[in-house]
Amino acid sequence: MSITLSSDPSLAAFGSSLTAITLAELGDKTFFMALILAVRHRGRWVFLGAFAALTAVTLISLALGYGLRELLPPTVVPWLAAALFLGFGLKLLIDAQGMAADAASEEAVEAEEAINAAETSRAVNTAWAVIWEAFVLVFVAELGDRTQFTTIFMATAPAQVFSFTGLLAGTLLGHALVTWLAVGAGKWIGQRVNERLLYRLSGGLFLVFGLAALQQALG
Repeated sequence: MSITLSSDPSLAAFGSSLTAITLAELGDKTFFMALILAVRHRGRWVFLGAFAALTAVTLISLALGYGLRELLPPTVVPWLAAALFLGFGLKLLIDAQGMAADAASEEAVEAEEAINAAETSRAVNTAWAVIWEAFVLVFVAELGDRTQFTTIFMATAPAQVFSFTGLLAGTLLGHALVTWLAVGAGKWIGQRVNERLLYRLSGGLFLVFGLAALQQALG
């Protein structure tokens, strides 16, 4: 059976990264950080700081992924991408299996604790202070997070599978969409997030990516 994401690498990268990032970010710690900060401060300031942080981490992640790809011989790249995608997909499925039913609540508690710790040290009552607080908190929380690994692994895929422009556009739009939802309707969404389901969907998506990369490696 042939598995093809799309004949257009830009379209494949855009759609795949948009879907992967949206699934990874919903119910994540950074989602709840934006939600809680938007309750305490003006939403547009929180959005600017949070999205700026996510953009910065995205650029770092893409640089890491593309840098790794450029260091390796072209014949090895599809095999590396397949291994990373399949391994990450399996890990997400295994993590989902052992995940507690209230995993989203735990993420929310950790996010609130981080925000409380930051706001006890100094007053946050100006636009710049809110933007900077959102930037720092989200940037630190995003480093080493599931979403960052998602971006790095997708960037290792051959250009014939995922183009840079499509990957960048889809990733940033996914971050913007989820941050906007967190700021605008986060409380309603946060109460309905099923982390186990999101992990399973993400894991299944990465298995599809892995099979597509494996097919290219074998072809």
